[in-house]
Amino acid sequence: MQHIVLFVLTVVLATTDARADMAGKPLAIDGDTIEIARQRIHLFGIEAPEITEICNASGRQWPCGQDAAFALAYETGGHWVTCRERGRLANGEIVGQCFAGPHDLSARMVSKGWARADRDRTSDYLEGEKAARAARIGIWRNN
Repeated sequence: MQHIVLFVLTVVLATTDARADMAGKPLAIDGDTIEIARQRIHLFGIEAPEITEICNASGRQWPCGQDAAFALAYETGGHWVTCRERGRLANGEIVGQCFAGPHDLSARMVSKGWARADRDRTSDYLEGEKAARAARIGIWRNN
């Protein structure tokens, strides 16, 4: 019964006010997208490789898009995530600033090297990207 109440609460939060918080246990779709209660949310301020994207590191190809999705799944795994809508993509998908507890998921993905800062939306994650590039981690391992 408790699970049903939590699911209904999540759906209500996700469908009421367009700028309301959405909360629930997410499913990682790719390195910069989660789904809560069947609502896709693109993480604010970042761009990660597409799930099928292949990267090149030291002359070897690797599934960087898949690895980025696994990294986001790890960051969200078992955590209740809360998102605040920050806008919409051209396809209508919500852009949200999402937190697992006190941790901004966008900041974590960028600082761990699994996403790039989206300079067109914000400058919030530029330092994290700079540090990840310098450390040559995640998608920056060959740069």
